Amino acid sequence: MAEKFDVDAPTLSRFVMKNTKDAELVILMNSLATSFKLISSAVGRAGVAQLYGLAGEVNSTGDDQKKLDVMSNDMMINALVNSGVCNILVSEENEDPIVVPKEKAGKYCVAFDPLDGSSNIDCNVSVGTIFSVYEKKDGTVDDLLRTGADCICAGYCCYSSACELVFTFNGGSVEGFCLDPTIGEFVHTRFDMKFPVDGGKRIYSCNEGNFIHWDQPIKDAVEAFKNGVGGKPYSARYVGSMVADIHRTLLYGGIYIYPADKKSPQGKLRCLYEGIPMALIIEQAGGIASTGYFNGKIGRVAELKPDAIHCKCPIIMGGPRDVGVVYDCYKKAGIETPSI
Repeated sequence: MAEKFDVDAPTLSRFVMKNTKDAELVILMNSLATSFKLISSAVGRAGVAQLYGLAGEVNSTGDDQKKLDVMSNDMMINALVNSGVCNILVSEENEDPIVVPKEKAGKYCVAFDPLDGSSNIDCNVSVGTIFSVYEKKDGTVDDLLRTGADCICAGYCCYSSACELVFTFNGGSVEGFCLDPTIGEFVHTRFDMKFPVDGGKRIYSCNEGNFIHWDQPIKDAVEAFKNGVGGKPYSARYVGSMVADIHRTLLYGGIYIYPADKKSPQGKLRCLYEGIPMALIIEQAGGIASTGYFNGKIGRVAELKPDAIHCKCPIIMGGPRDVGVVYDCYKKAGIETPSI
């Protein structure tokens, strides 16, 4: 019997309690996990339940909202507000922060993109959720406007052939959990996730439709990937869902590029609930999460301090081998570049 059934399943709750001894953090992660299960179910049933298409609204950043955007947002807000451990919530789908009622308030502040890559929903491509967690200081939105150094937990959940949760505590390892539908629990399946030591597969991932808007070093780097670094050309893989692209980059190796450019000088991705959480995961898995040339220098995404809840940032994320190619192109352009 024990060969067919795991009688000692290493669940998410067990992992968090063992590694933090913090019951409130266990409650928070359980509440997030509940929302991920709900979203996964809705995504899986989207066609049957007629959840494809637009909801007729736009979100905080001006993007058209899909029906699943709205549902996913409501699922996360309801789960977190009623967890009893949250204080301030920030969602990509809400222009203003959500203040948890005093009688339900706790010590955590959570920022999230409830359904990243929602432009891909109607064609059944992988989508996901991204989140970052901070601890309350003043009980205002400023508690979230801090650098990655103050982010205590960050992660993403990918909805695809399997529902996978990947997260890290600040200063810890990157761990992966897969939703086991037979027991309704996230089970520990990926341990101490790291970028491949040799750099892994030669893959570059970017929206080349923006090529004409990029600065010259980014153009040169992408051309180097296409023409062959070390004699071997890279393959191009771009899903358009950040969660899917980052998940593949983390597992297989390669580089993900969404730089600042002439069209979007501040970058395109949101700093608080896309850039910083992904940067923590990438760096703690042994990769590099760079801004590229931004605000007069090349810096770390994790060091950016958001000046507004929906502010944007540029992103260059990947293993040292491939980010090094980008840095070499910056060096050739006379731009001071961090050592790898």
